[in-house]
Amino acid sequence: MATTTAAVTLTSDLLSDNMSVSASTTCMKAGTTADGLTQMEHGYVEVATGDEYDLIATTPTASKASKLYVKNHSTDETYYISVVLDAQAVGRLYGGDWMFIPADFHDANADVEITATGGTNKVEYALFHEGTVLVAS
Repeated sequence: MATTTAAVTLTSDLLSDNMSVSASTTCMKAGTTADGLTQMEHGYVEVATGDEYDLIATTPTASKASKLYVKNHSTDETYYISVVLDAQAVGRLYGGDWMFIPADFHDANADVEITATGGTNKVEYALFHEGTVLVAS
């Protein structure tokens, strides 16, 4: 059985006392705690300022579990990408920033788009999911 585990650790000294939070989870198929996600799409793209790019070209099976990872590998802190999921702004990822979120791909229009600002952004992405809708030919 395939296993995908996500882990994150946050630490901060912004408060009068240091804060540290750690969490991890095994990414599972929808409706179960026994079966892990079985498929992954991965890519690395360079997106020039002003260009829009669809990160995910296929539509994973509707109402199934999908997790999306995106990282901006740009080293200039003024470069960023705007991330849009199903026509809803998710936010900006500046150089070095990353995100890991659940994603709902309920139809072919529910795509993930990025737009670059500041210069050519180097972007890595991975979609972990449990299946893809196959189109009859």
